[in-house]
Amino acid sequence: MANDRPPVAGVVGRESGLLRLRVVDRADGPTLREFVRRMTWPTVLVYTDEWAAYDRLPEVSRWHATVCHAAGEWARDEDGDGINEDHDNTLEGIWTGLRNYLRKFRGVNKVYLAQYVAVFLWAYNIKTVTNDFLRALLDLEVSTDDRP
Repeated sequence: MANDRPPVAGVVGRESGLLRLRVVDRADGPTLREFVRRMTWPTVLVYTDEWAAYDRLPEVSRWHATVCHAAGEWARDEDGDGINEDHDNTLEGIWTGLRNYLRKFRGVNKVYLAQYVAVFLWAYNIKTVTNDFLRALLDLEVSTDDRP
């Protein structure tokens, strides 16, 4: 937070697809370990790149698998079944989406960054927009009939 580019920490569930993002003060090991600990279930397998800040995830009961981007590795097939299980491509793509979303505002004051991130997070996690959802969003009366 000391500079003009505060870090955003994130995790996304492989099975659930749910995304969790938070603006954090620092992107150091203790901060990221605590974020991962709070946002994931114990003994979950966490896939990351090789950044040293993730090295001690087993200390917070999280299994850890990495890919080494520095060596040109983006995904790896650990069990030989032809599927690259070890990758962090989902979250890497989300970072691109967040940057593209923020870019249209041509600069976001770091005081309000968490609010912009919350809107992006909401838009990412919402899977279906229903009529009842739109009515609730617009503060209209929710109908109980089956009409569209």
